[in-house]
Amino acid sequence: MLCDVCREFDAVIQVTQVTEPPVKQLNLCEKCAAERGIETQLSVPKQPLTDFILAVQQKALPASEADTTRCAFCQGTLRDFKNTGRLGCAYCYGAFETNLRDLLRRVHGNSRHQGKQYVPPVEAVSEGATVLAELRDRLKRAIDQEQFEEAAKLRDQIRVIE
Repeated sequence: MLCDVCREFDAVIQVTQVTEPPVKQLNLCEKCAAERGIETQLSVPKQPLTDFILAVQQKALPASEADTTRCAFCQGTLRDFKNTGRLGCAYCYGAFETNLRDLLRRVHGNSRHQGKQYVPPVEAVSEGATVLAELRDRLKRAIDQEQFEEAAKLRDQIRVIE
């Protein structure tokens, strides 16, 4: 099936337009779809955040410093980081710490995390369970010491809690 717009290439995308009661269906080739703003394999979506970070890095790193500082483990330089936006290994974070702190400060306004932090859940030991365990322990000691009146009171308290 040919493209409904240019009538030159095979249609690979079908667009359904619902604007009025008659529904329109357009069969478009990749070129015509890209011209209308529909993402295809020809039109790769841009990544504005990556472009922004690369632009900040290029302004931030002086040329002489970018070549002299190297990671001892992977031999990556600040220039490599500037060009790719990626560090070479885990040791690069330590090697380029001052530059990364400056970059984070410019991008986020601070080099330290200011948001919420993960707090692991507290074990599900309710207050009632600890009180109940204490009462049972006292009941056992009262029976061992043959204090049966005290044991009866503790037994009644345990029944109320349960």
